Amino acid sequence: MMDSLSQSGLPFMKMHGAGNDFVVIDSRGRGAVMTPGLARAIGDRNRGVGFDQLAEITTSDSADFGLVFWNSDGSQAGACGNATRCVSDHVMRGLGVDRVTLVTARGTLRAERLADGRVSVNMGPPQRDWREVPLAQAVDTLHLPLAGDPVAIGMGNPHCIRFVPDAEAVDLAGVGPGHERDPLFPQRTNVEFASLIGPDHLRMRVWERGTGITLACGSGACATAVAAHLRGLTGRHVVLEADGGTLEVDWREDGVWLTGPVARVFDGVLSPGFVAAHR
Repeated sequence: MMDSLSQSGLPFMKMHGAGNDFVVIDSRGRGAVMTPGLARAIGDRNRGVGFDQLAEITTSDSADFGLVFWNSDGSQAGACGNATRCVSDHVMRGLGVDRVTLVTARGTLRAERLADGRVSVNMGPPQRDWREVPLAQAVDTLHLPLAGDPVAIGMGNPHCIRFVPDAEAVDLAGVGPGHERDPLFPQRTNVEFASLIGPDHLRMRVWERGTGITLACGSGACATAVAAHLRGLTGRHVVLEADGGTLEVDWREDGVWLTGPVARVFDGVLSPGFVAAHR
């Protein structure tokens, strides 16, 4: 595997969903390709490629494929809704089908392509118990003892959602890191700021764990919609306007469905020297 990569380099795709951008690497048939160091190097927007998350496609005995997610700081993420939708679209096109199953740290998920070209994925049920989010201690997850009275929801990764009068006015870089690294979140947390702009219609902005400001966040959209419904602000079907585009969330009996656009931007190959220097 090292000889193959050192001779031919490492192919990748660049994709995005509502501006939430990803590098996608297909490790099927290659063995373990990614390392924290290589993920950090690829994630460098000046010296590498740049991404909000890296999605690594793996083989699965129980589904059409598996996915592992990496943050730009080299850490792993348990879930990434928009990357899941993008990669599912790629795999569906390769298989010539409109539905697939996949395995992530979240479990087995289902994805499907709609008639209008958008892709939906069932992200599973929300995690509402403090142990599942996870939090460091037993607190009311609908009213955390933190500034802004946020909500904690797990979607395979932790989320801290603050409802504010105007999401546009929030200083994400100033406020986000404090919540991300608050001791109440032992695994750190994604942070969403949301404001109600119409019936079942939210404006959402994101500070993402291990990455920083992102134009959208699929699991964050799911968590925000769930939190908004539990707070009595919306119904169970919510439209969310992120910085990079529009996402829809439908909290059904079988799980939280995330729907939105997908885009494959370009394909490339990481040079053998780049891969060797950072693995």
